[in-house]
Amino acid sequence: MRVASVPQSHIYVRHLSHPAGCDSVVRLPDPIPTDQRTVPGGWWPPLMLNPSWIEQHHNEFDVFHVHFGFDAIGPDALADVVQALKMYDKPLVYTVHDLRNPHHPDPAAHTEQQDVLVPAAHALITLTPGAAEIIEHRWGRRALVAPHPHVLPSARIEAPRAPSERFVVAVHVKSLRANMDPLLVLNTLASTVAELPDAVLQINIHDEIFDVDNHWFAPRAGAALIAFDRFAHVDVRVHPYFSEDQLWDYLSAVNVSVLPYRFGTHSGWLEACFDLGTAVIAPSCGFYAEQHPCGVFTCTDYTFDADSLEIAVRAEHTRWLRGSPVPRADWGARRAERIHLAQAHQELYEEVLS
Repeated sequence: MRVASVPQSHIYVRHLSHPAGCDSVVRLPDPIPTDQRTVPGGWWPPLMLNPSWIEQHHNEFDVFHVHFGFDAIGPDALADVVQALKMYDKPLVYTVHDLRNPHHPDPAAHTEQQDVLVPAAHALITLTPGAAEIIEHRWGRRALVAPHPHVLPSARIEAPRAPSERFVVAVHVKSLRANMDPLLVLNTLASTVAELPDAVLQINIHDEIFDVDNHWFAPRAGAALIAFDRFAHVDVRVHPYFSEDQLWDYLSAVNVSVLPYRFGTHSGWLEACFDLGTAVIAPSCGFYAEQHPCGVFTCTDYTFDADSLEIAVRAEHTRWLRGSPVPRADWGARRAERIHLAQAHQELYEEVLS
C-alpha cells in the first residue's frame, strides 16, 4: 500500500512504521525542492500539497495523508488539493496534530485551513481524547485516537540517566515562536529556583534571534533573556540549533523541562523528555498532560498563575531530593505501542480504500 505522506521524513511519521519494517505500508519519500529551501529532512516546502504534483504522480500512491506543512497554504489552495484528490479517487487522511498552530499568533488562518481539511478527510486521527472531543464538537467528526510514537532510538531510551548533583530546571526558548511567552515564566522560575537548595535555572536561546539578517531577529526579547544571566543561580546559553544528538544530550542533562507556551495542542518535545526520563512541567492549554504524566501550571492566552508554576517546580525538586524516579518510557512498551500504531494505520488505510 503506497501512501503519499505530508511529510514522510518527520520523525513522527517515520515511527508510524513497524519497527521491524514488516508492514505493507510504503510511504513515498518527500519531493526535494529544486531551490533546496528545506528544513532538515527535506520536507519543506511540501511539494505534495499541490494539484499539479497530484496530477503528475497520482499513479504512484493509493492514499494521501496530511500531517504537517500546510502553514503557508491558503484555504482556497487546499480546496484545490482536495478537488484534485477527488478527481483521481484518492482518499484523504488527516492527522490533527494541532488544533491551534503554534507558529500563528492569530488562530483564524489555521481554523480556515482545517475547515477545508477536516470535512474533506475520509478519516481523521488525533493524539489525545481531549483533542478528539474538540474535533467532534467543532466539526461533528470522530477521530481515531492514536498516541504519539517514541521519538528517540531504543539505545537512548534504554540508556541509564547519569546522577545529577544539581537540580536543573530548563527552559529552551528556541527562536521565540509565536506561542511562547518565556519572560512571564522565567520571572517566576528565577524567583522560585533561587529558594531551592542545589538548584539552577538554565535558559537556552537560539543565536539567530540576535542576527539582524535573520527572520527570527528579536533584539529586545533577546536582551531581556540575556539579562537573567545576572543571577548567580541562572545559566543563560546562546547557541545555534542543536543537532539531534546534542538535543538528546541536553535533555538528558536537565531534571525538568518547562514548556513556556500560551497556546498549543500536543508536543513532540514532551515525548522526547518521556523517552529520556526528564520531567516536564507543561501549561494547562492544549492536551499535553494527556500525552504522559507531567506537572501542569495554569497558562493560556488569557491566564497565568505563578503559584501553580511554583508548586509544580517545588514538587519536582522534592522528588529529586528523595531520589524518586520520573515517569520514563520503557522500550518494550514503546516498541509494542509502535507496532500497534503501524497496524492501526494500515487498517485505517485499508478502510478508506474500501
